[in-house]
Amino acid sequence: MSAVLAEKPEAPAGAWRDQRRWLWWSALIVPLLPFVAFALSRWVHSDWIWWIGPVVLYGVIPVLDHLIGTDRANPPESAVAALAHDPYYHRLIRLFLVVQYAALLLGAWVAVSGGLGWIGLIGLVLTIGIVSGGGINAAHELGHQRGGALLAKIALAPSAYGHFLVEHNRGHHVRVATPEDPASARLGESYWRFLPRTLVGSLKSAWALEKARLAKSGKSAWHPTNELLQAWGLSVALFLGLSLVFGWAVLPFLLLQAAYGASLLETVNYIEHYGLLRQRDGNGRYERCRPEHSWNSNHLVTNLMLYQLQRHSDHHAHPTRPYQALRHFDHSPQLPAGYAALVPIAYLTPLWYRLMNQRVLAHYDHDLSRCNVQPGYRPASS
Repeated sequence: MSAVLAEKPEAPAGAWRDQRRWLWWSALIVPLLPFVAFALSRWVHSDWIWWIGPVVLYGVIPVLDHLIGTDRANPPESAVAALAHDPYYHRLIRLFLVVQYAALLLGAWVAVSGGLGWIGLIGLVLTIGIVSGGGINAAHELGHQRGGALLAKIALAPSAYGHFLVEHNRGHHVRVATPEDPASARLGESYWRFLPRTLVGSLKSAWALEKARLAKSGKSAWHPTNELLQAWGLSVALFLGLSLVFGWAVLPFLLLQAAYGASLLETVNYIEHYGLLRQRDGNGRYERCRPEHSWNSNHLVTNLMLYQLQRHSDHHAHPTRPYQALRHFDHSPQLPAGYAALVPIAYLTPLWYRLMNQRVLAHYDHDLSRCNVQPGYRPASS
């Protein structure tokens, strides 16, 4: 069994120090993997070396999560203000962007160099796609920071998923854990059914939100201040620039890695609120989002890699709280593993249902009416 590093949910408030302060650098491991593969390729002449991203993400990190275990310790409230204003944590996010773009440049060069077969090219697409998916996570954090919108759009450009900034902040955070939210998966909804629903629904929602915002100022949806057009324009400029530098042969690589990076974000979305539902009050309005409306995970390694995205319960209950200050709540539903282990399981529908469906039902005392349920779904035991 995996160890539990800290059983107390909240650290004492005295002379508190962030014990993870230097461990946050581990978030750079994933965007550095393409450089590790490139260095190893000078010694190991095998296309399989470019599969380093999937091997580390879906193999090494889940093992480390299991061996190192969970950390439930919370910073005391007296330390939150200092944590939030410490520029060290903000600089780490910005450094991620630098390494992310360097990895994309390396990947583009390797893709058109002519030295890789199909095995190597597929591995390269997946590895760089994982880096771009990590960029969406960095954009997620930046998008919740004051003045971080531009950097968030830059982080989203390699995945061509610029509408995420608008939809996540103004759509998902409003409708989370309701049937109306395209990014909240329903009990009995497979990932393969969820994916097209969230891809189309999130795009339509983002456009509607931005169109409504601009209409209030008497502007057309196609006005240059449209944040979606700005973000997508960055992706077009990036891909066009790289195509001019490396040749048009690089474009399929860029599009494929972007698609895989975006799919990772949606897989995580599938996990984060699966089956959870905010109840309606006497006036028919949804209750305020609370920690119990998001799945939480305290698996330490993945949390360090993802800037504590897995402490999603606190993030949705308190969206402006920075990653370094996110908390564990005993009453929030807990995932059986970290995202790194659960992402590939989400692709395997029977295994996912076996792992998660009873957890959803148990969270609601087996009252199916309190769950966010896929229409027509009935659990085998009901």
